[in-house]
Amino acid sequence: MNESQSIAMNLHFTPNIDINWLIAATIFGTILLVISALNYRSSFIIRGGVFALFALALLNPSIIKEERSYVKDTAIIVVDQSSSQKIGKREMRTNAAFSHIKEQIEAMDNFNLRVIYAPKQSEITSRTNLFEMLDQSLADIPQKQRAGVIFLSDGQVHDIPQKDKFKTYGPVHLLLSGHKNEKDRQILTLDAPAYGLVGEKLRVKYIVKDTKNIGEKYARIALKMHNVTKRSFYVPVNSEQYLTIEIEHPAQNIFSLEVENIEDEITYANNKTAIIINGVRDRMKVLLVSGVPHIGERTWRNLLTSDPAVDLVHFTILRDPNKIDYTPKDEMSLIAFPFRELFEVKLYDFDLIIFDRYRVNNILPEHYFENIARYVQEGGAFLESSGDEFATRRSIYNTAIGDILPAKPTGAVSNHLFKPKITDIGHSHPVTKSLIWNNRSMKQGENDNWGAWLRSINVTKTSGDVLMSAYEGAPLLLLDRVGSGRVAQIASDHIWLWSRGYDGGGPHAELLRRIVHWLMKEPELDELALNISVHKNKITISKQNHRNITEEEVLITLPDGTNKEITLKSNKSGALQHKYTAEQLGIYTIEDINNMRKFIIIGDIDPLELRGVKTSPDKFAPIVKASNGNIIWLDETPKPKILSSKSKKRLGGRDWLALKSNEDYAVTGVKDIPLLPEWAMLLILLSASILLWWKEGR
Repeated sequence: MNESQSIAMNLHFTPNIDINWLIAATIFGTILLVISALNYRSSFIIRGGVFALFALALLNPSIIKEERSYVKDTAIIVVDQSSSQKIGKREMRTNAAFSHIKEQIEAMDNFNLRVIYAPKQSEITSRTNLFEMLDQSLADIPQKQRAGVIFLSDGQVHDIPQKDKFKTYGPVHLLLSGHKNEKDRQILTLDAPAYGLVGEKLRVKYIVKDTKNIGEKYARIALKMHNVTKRSFYVPVNSEQYLTIEIEHPAQNIFSLEVENIEDEITYANNKTAIIINGVRDRMKVLLVSGVPHIGERTWRNLLTSDPAVDLVHFTILRDPNKIDYTPKDEMSLIAFPFRELFEVKLYDFDLIIFDRYRVNNILPEHYFENIARYVQEGGAFLESSGDEFATRRSIYNTAIGDILPAKPTGAVSNHLFKPKITDIGHSHPVTKSLIWNNRSMKQGENDNWGAWLRSINVTKTSGDVLMSAYEGAPLLLLDRVGSGRVAQIASDHIWLWSRGYDGGGPHAELLRRIVHWLMKEPELDELALNISVHKNKITISKQNHRNITEEEVLITLPDGTNKEITLKSNKSGALQHKYTAEQLGIYTIEDINNMRKFIIIGDIDPLELRGVKTSPDKFAPIVKASNGNIIWLDETPKPKILSSKSKKRLGGRDWLALKSNEDYAVTGVKDIPLLPEWAMLLILLSASILLWWKEGR
């Protein structure tokens, strides 16, 4: 730690009497000398000399001898490891320059060296905070022992200190890792709502920023959702723009705005921005059509009307048009079934259509069944609850709706008592997984937890998944995806027995709620959904494994456009999972074999780290100037010289930097040596007094 030893001597006074008395005596003596000078000029010099000797003796002069040990100054190198440093050749230039200057400083005897890596390599941050870590490192170093700080960075830092701290670091030098003529284009979201009603159109404000050396007036923008381009258009650059987007479904609606790349651009990571809006349903409109009056109707009505967010339209067909009834029409209170209004004019206003024990009659023409099938293909939801009519020639399966149902009737009805059982697929499907009843869930292999049903319709699966089985393993609950829509089928009308508590009852409300929410595409019930969780830069990708497979390939598109394939593997809980460590800030797209896509964001939606990626000295310039530091571009001077200087002014040039040598020291020993021994001082005073007496006597 010590550079060298030295000795320093200083004159020191230790008064023998209180300093106040000494001052008073000095003033009094001076007055007497003045009076004496006026009356006896010939002896003024001798009297003044004797007075000075007595004053000096009272001051008790001595020599302080200090043994000093000089302390090395501390130089600090701050290496910027933020995401923007990985662009182009910046990291390579930084590493080469760091090795060179580190070797030079370590070869100097008057400096200690500290190196700060910010942020740590295991972290990805949305901000570059270099001075925060620098302040922590400097906390134990006195200001007079700070030789200076050398930053290896692209200049994009977000925690420049206040002006009053500029000179406390010593000289601040900046070695820029990029080059002066970089090109960059970026798109930023300036204002976007956090919530919106499903079906509502919202306005988003954004801007495309180009560096001056690009020279283009317009840029092409693509609006995407789930990685599918919805529309593209041209907008002026460096000017605020507005865009209208529609909220399509509940929960997160993630859009991306992507601007066209340009040639020789330093990075593409900031060429897209995410817009995340949480969709909220105002009211869910449900159409329930009961083909015949039956005791189970109340179960459906109670479920749907118990939710205040549901608008229910319910029709029960009480009178077959072919039925002979001699009651005069003007005395009938029944209304005609409004099939045209429901299944043509307002069909797409409904979020869900439920047919409960519907049977074909002359009320609904065939082309309206075709409308319903098309409605499902285009994204609608349909639920069919089968009664014994489904097994007859009047089955709804014999219409166009049969093309979208996951099961077809065999023509038989089973009137055997049975307990609904969850299938192997059902135990891993989110709709039927862990259904709770009487504080117990239906575990795999169990069949006695829930109450019995008395009837089921024999059907044969044609598509989709069978989640629950009836008597002798026949399909009971089936779910299927049809085009952009979804279909559910319950091959029994006896779920109402659970609601009445027959044989102990069962989880009718929760089961029906889950079925309805699955039909409405709620993400938490989607068996094909990619579930993504993010902690710092760790991305966990998981997926329901209802097919009981061992692995599945997933494609990840990184913010810079690079594609990577990863493999989800079955974990202990049976789900498919993979943990991925992100190395870039920005938007990641994850896509599976079913073309299910999800966006996730590492860092903020518009991270500061990607807002300014062009290498620039502007943010550092004030502190470098105030501390007499220097700025060097590494692409021009890749290996600057490091010097030691005592100067307070010029500490850098075109190809060199200087660290300040403060020459601070620590005192290791002190000796107090009297200027004269006491006997010598006494002898001098006595001699001076005799001389004065002799002179005055003459």
